[in-house]
Amino acid sequence: MKALSAFTVGGQTFLPLVEGGKGVSATNHASAGAWAKAGGIGTVSGVNADSTDENGDIIPQIYHSRTREGRHEELVAYGISGAVEQVRRAFDIAGDEIRAGRGALNINVLWEMGGAQRILEGVLSQTKGMLHGVTCGAGMPYKLSEIAARHQVYYYPIISSGRAFRALWKRAYSKASEWLGAVVYEDPWLAGGHNGLSNAEDPRQPQDPYPRVKELREVMREGGIPDSVPIVMAGGVWYLRDWADWIDNPELGAISFQFGTRPLLTKESPIPEGWKARLPTLEEGDILLHKFSPTGFYSSAVRNTFLRNLEGRSQRQIAFSTEAAGDHQYTLDVGVGRKTYYVTRDDLNHAREWNGAGYDTALKTPDNTLVFVSAAESKVIRKDQADCMGCLSHCSFSAWKDHDDHTTGYLADPRSFCIQKTLQDIAHGADPENELMFAGHAAFNFKTDPFYSNGFVPTVKQLVDRIQTGD
Repeated sequence: MKALSAFTVGGQTFLPLVEGGKGVSATNHASAGAWAKAGGIGTVSGVNADSTDENGDIIPQIYHSRTREGRHEELVAYGISGAVEQVRRAFDIAGDEIRAGRGALNINVLWEMGGAQRILEGVLSQTKGMLHGVTCGAGMPYKLSEIAARHQVYYYPIISSGRAFRALWKRAYSKASEWLGAVVYEDPWLAGGHNGLSNAEDPRQPQDPYPRVKELREVMREGGIPDSVPIVMAGGVWYLRDWADWIDNPELGAISFQFGTRPLLTKESPIPEGWKARLPTLEEGDILLHKFSPTGFYSSAVRNTFLRNLEGRSQRQIAFSTEAAGDHQYTLDVGVGRKTYYVTRDDLNHAREWNGAGYDTALKTPDNTLVFVSAAESKVIRKDQADCMGCLSHCSFSAWKDHDDHTTGYLADPRSFCIQKTLQDIAHGADPENELMFAGHAAFNFKTDPFYSNGFVPTVKQLVDRIQTGD
């Protein structure tokens, strides 16, 4: 195993090991601070981060306004106060190392989260001198460089192709090139959480990351970006020995590695014990790349009861017409009350079968189809849609958007789900089998990696030390 060379950005020197900033409360001050203290880049999640009261107890994010616009304002306020607290507490843990020029803290923000720019501006204005940079993906964050430069922090855009970075560079980033800390290549077939698969890419046909990262470096060179600006490989990284040919490779330039899934199972990881206990049981193939997310992006998560229910819901789906036409000559007589829909003969039979199995309520989708769910599930879906607090810039589940007239103009889609609700629930103790459980596709290694034998759970420092050995 080749020795890892530290790299320096803006006077800070750190190991080429980056903690992934995982969603709602899955990375916080404890994990990020410990990672930075160990010499890498620790990443505080800036997505609906937790705040605590004077006793140290987490403050539940409860929404009081009767309007979506009002609840959205509450969400932005929660987001700023929570992220500021998490950054400050992480700096308390790692501040001595950071002041000495070792290790660093980044904050991770999803560009497509509701109020992203306002939250980022609010956090950066209140954490001066604590953050090294901002890691940002989930969309095309053109204004990221402008915001980072204004607050004098580095920006780490997350992209999944050289083409995407070229667009960002030409339109915006070249104007603030001195604040580009690194470019994160997030493999859209291997990474956990939301992924950047384009319409031209087949989710069932994974591509080798090496030529894609090589292409990214070539795009960076075209823009005059020196090879010393690292590319961070994110997604599918477990054993560094498997990536030895990437290290000190002149084709790729400086390379760093991001770990999102492995840090979930550490002493400092804030996820509940039930979630931690589930990780070592995962088998290869248990992670599903799916498109149920209300963001419209593909994402990867454990194929548990929650995702299987969404799969089943979409499978119980038929097309309809509001008038008899073509093959749609049969009046649907289950699940729709007094409404009149015409379907094919086969679909009528399917609907009757689903109705007999307890899926007795049909809900319309934006694609002129009907999905069949139980009456109880229908009530939950409708309530979740009504309770929307605008956690995304655009949400297919509730038809919310965070600007203009606050509506996407499309029918709310019952095939999706409230992502804010399920991520808050799993992060705060709900049964992980019944919630969205993000994980990368290498998560099955928890079961086979001897490092975790006999139920061993490392500290972050022990994990960082282990990674450096190649294992």
